Amino acid sequence: MTETPVETTELKAQYSAQVTADLERNTKEQDRLLGEIDALQEQLSTLQQDHAILVNIQQALGIVTPEPTASAEDAAAASVPQPKTGTAPRVGKQTRPRKTTSPQDSKQTKAKANTKKNAAKTAAPKQTAQPTLVELIRRHLTEQSEPRSAAEVAAALTQAHPDRRIQTNVVRTTLEGLVAKSNAQRVKQGSSVYYTSHDASESPATAPSVPDSEEVNG
Repeated sequence: MTETPVETTELKAQYSAQVTADLERNTKEQDRLLGEIDALQEQLSTLQQDHAILVNIQQALGIVTPEPTASAEDAAAASVPQPKTGTAPRVGKQTRPRKTTSPQDSKQTKAKANTKKNAAKTAAPKQTAQPTLVELIRRHLTEQSEPRSAAEVAAALTQAHPDRRIQTNVVRTTLEGLVAKSNAQRVKQGSSVYYTSHDASESPATAPSVPDSEEVNG
């Protein structure tokens, strides 16, 4: 039974309407997913900025972070055996003859290993741990005869340690942490804030007479 031209035209119209509707749904779904991707990227960027700030504060406070442990997903993935990709059966399993070692050979092997280990220890340079930012700030305040602002402390430490990246806002946060722990004193004069060692003999009245350009709000 052959189709008439009228039936063919109706079928084309139905298919065309169906394809148009599918295209509209596809386009809307793409727009929705693109909007979610943009929102997720913005959230990720914000989290990354917060993470950088928290890491700087953590370093300033001298907090040592433990090494990350393997996650449960990694452990589960490691426990699942990998599927075998080889399809061809092995003709035969070839076994290698075991190499027997005498006690004398074992002693020589251990002696060589100990010699290499001792040589590596001797050749390795001794690495001294660098002082934390908290230690540097406390040492700097102790050596000063007058209170210093956060900007002055940051500039002095940057000049003394050019290999370290020292930021004024991190120094200010560290100084406030020392004040909270009674390891430093805060001296306020006008709109400027100065810091001095807790053990310094100078009183708050010995702050510089000329206000520093460093203000409380940074």
